[in-house]
Amino acid sequence: MRHAPEIVDVRPHDKSSLASGGSDAASDIQSQIIRGLVADEKTLPTMILYDEHGLRLYDDITTKAPEYYLFGAEEQILQDHAGQIVDGMHQHTGGVVSGEVVLELGAGSLRKTSHILHALTNLVPVVPPVVPITYYALDLEERELRRTLMELRESAVGSILVGKVEAQGMLGTYDAGLKFIEEGGLQQSRFTDGALPLSLGSYRLDSTRRDSSPTSTGSSFPDSSDTEITSPSTPGNNRTPLHLLFLGSSLGNFKRGEDAKFLRALPLEPGKDTLLLGLDHDNDRKDIELAYNDPRGHTRDFILNGLKAAGRALGDESMFAEQNWEYCCHEAYYRCTHTHDINPSMAPKPIQFLEGELVKMEISHKYSESDTYTLFTEANLRPIQRWTDNTQRYSLWLLERPPFVFPLLDSPSAVSSHTAKFGIPSIKDWSNMWTVWDFVTQRMIPPAMLFQKPIDLRHICLFYLGHIPTFLDIHLSRLLDQPHTEPQEFKRGIDPNVDDPTQCHPHSVVPTNDDDWPSLHSILAFQIRVRERLRKVYNDIAEGKISLTRKVARVLFMTFEHEGFHVETLLYMLVQRAGTGTIPPPDFSPPHWESLVVQWQAAPKPDALQLLRLALTTVEAEDTDPAKRCDFADHSFGWDNESPSRQAEVRAFRIEWRPVTNGDFYEFYKGAGQGRVEFPASWEDRNGETCVRTLYGPISIKIAWDWPILTCYENLSVYASVKGGRIPTEPELRLFLDKFSSRYEGGANVGFRNWHPVPATTGGGKHGGKGHNGGVWEWTSTVFDKYDGFVPSTLYPGYSADFFDESHQVVIGGSYATIPRISERRSVRNWYQRNYPYCWSSARIAYDV
Repeated sequence: MRHAPEIVDVRPHDKSSLASGGSDAASDIQSQIIRGLVADEKTLPTMILYDEHGLRLYDDITTKAPEYYLFGAEEQILQDHAGQIVDGMHQHTGGVVSGEVVLELGAGSLRKTSHILHALTNLVPVVPPVVPITYYALDLEERELRRTLMELRESAVGSILVGKVEAQGMLGTYDAGLKFIEEGGLQQSRFTDGALPLSLGSYRLDSTRRDSSPTSTGSSFPDSSDTEITSPSTPGNNRTPLHLLFLGSSLGNFKRGEDAKFLRALPLEPGKDTLLLGLDHDNDRKDIELAYNDPRGHTRDFILNGLKAAGRALGDESMFAEQNWEYCCHEAYYRCTHTHDINPSMAPKPIQFLEGELVKMEISHKYSESDTYTLFTEANLRPIQRWTDNTQRYSLWLLERPPFVFPLLDSPSAVSSHTAKFGIPSIKDWSNMWTVWDFVTQRMIPPAMLFQKPIDLRHICLFYLGHIPTFLDIHLSRLLDQPHTEPQEFKRGIDPNVDDPTQCHPHSVVPTNDDDWPSLHSILAFQIRVRERLRKVYNDIAEGKISLTRKVARVLFMTFEHEGFHVETLLYMLVQRAGTGTIPPPDFSPPHWESLVVQWQAAPKPDALQLLRLALTTVEAEDTDPAKRCDFADHSFGWDNESPSRQAEVRAFRIEWRPVTNGDFYEFYKGAGQGRVEFPASWEDRNGETCVRTLYGPISIKIAWDWPILTCYENLSVYASVKGGRIPTEPELRLFLDKFSSRYEGGANVGFRNWHPVPATTGGGKHGGKGHNGGVWEWTSTVFDKYDGFVPSTLYPGYSADFFDESHQVVIGGSYATIPRISERRSVRNWYQRNYPYCWSSARIAYDV
């Protein structure tokens, strides 16, 4: 006979010192109720809704009120996609890790959860000696918890779980359950009987794993003291994977700001843990109001039951007499219908309610696309994959805590008086940048590749590790009139002519023999010293030892963005060796290509688009103007080719909603373009099959069919011409992006949201067609050249001028590896030779009207 489900009481771990179970827990609820009712804006705690009877009433909503679309939408997603979801949860580990935990916050009836549990059993093909997965249902009411767990055991799903998934309960609040985990309670509870810890063996998901690089078992690089990357393999940290479920759009019950704070505090570790989160969309107001005020009154009964629970907590269930109250839907309020007093014994004085007065009970925030991506960024979370219901009103998001997340551009600056988005980078911005740089250089480049050139038109990889601190050191020395930290061996990289590599701008002379290069250890030690030098500059500014002028700020801006540009340069070099050397980005969940491509293929395609200023002023000469040299508080900085402000006449034109895709170009390459275009460097021929290069290794072009094609300008110009169009000018493309780009806060694929392109989303049915271009720079037909008013930078004279050779085209936007500060500044102008094959640039077609 099977024993009753175990329930772990975590209430002693509640953050409140009063929450230690029994009468103390009751006292805490009482104190929360009283605090809310004596406040200026009266409130009642949401938890009173979920007493034993309240949970039954909520079940009635989910089974008898179809107007409450959230439950049905989420259940439909889980019915259809639970297999994909659990596969996605295990992409980090390649399969189930023995001893892993699935914890659901606010589990309820377990009806929806059963789909996830069933899918998990499919990852364990045979019953092992020890149950490999433990599922915990966390909730507030012990009797309801026992009832739902017993119903699960006695169900058809329950019999399938035997030997594969152990379902248990966890009694307490969200805070208590999470605190229990943080304090190692799960490990202690599992081994209290003296059992040895479960092994870390796993059941592999062979069909979903990426091809591993031959040298992707690790790197022997020394650690940098500056990196903030947290590795799940940190010595002493042997916690098995944790997968959190937070369904039902329950996060919407938090106040704005508190939702991100809650998610940010979740005990998720990079490289193994996930969060499955349900969020309701910003749907039609009528749909929302009907969902929260169904005609049969199920929601009303559920909310009004909370008054009985509140009265019971205060000692008298009838204290909030129902005839004195009515329910106001959606953002749930109780409205007082008659002026009256209550007099709880624990309140300092009687509490009066006036006729018409509102008592706030529950928030049900809805999330637009911009709300959602802003939330995830502020919570330091990265979307792995998303599933949306058939009515497009609700989404389940699979999320992880990655090694780094770029903050929103309007995040507070370390320079208190500086408010511009594109102004002085803070030392925290630098710390983020160093984390990314160290991640790429010390965790993705195996030692064997350090002296190799992934592409012939650039230096060996080791050069870039020395070039970045050297560039910073040079400009700090010039600014402060101080000697260099080290001899300058890595001053400037190369961009030789593609057709004749002997033709190149001035650059550093580098060794030709591997043995003549400085050692990796010495380069990283130099890097640390230069970073410390920069930190001292910021400290001296804070202490008033260095005056913060525009020139100082400009040097900080320029060196910061220089490092951002070079991260991307290094990565588009490394992708050429992905699968044969480059290590895929560790601690980021590998893409589950099979399910992603199904979603991409099903996404609606846009209709043709009929379309209808360009600029930033940051003049470097003003840095020495006595009237402006210290005026930087609201100033945005840019490179020399971004100034001065200029206008361009743009006549009526048509333009495609989205860039040319791999599929478009493949069909052209095989058809009308045969012999007229080159095989793209972003593709690879593998035994006759065309594949697309990614940092995870080559994948079938069928998977990347709807991604923007990455290829040279000449290829795309031919394609556009044959299609009857042309590549847009810089002003034309700028007009389009200004009007239709969703930008970083709206979900654009920049700033390492993904480590690969994705299908573009502009031209969708919602949000006026706003979306993103898939995560690529975009070619323009504008030649990168000198223009009226251009003044070369005095700090970096050759930055632009060295490339005014009529061989380079302007590209704008930003790729998936472009830092948001660069991708979001609309005046940024990048450039590549028109036949350069390696850059992450695509194009869309424009047509004359």
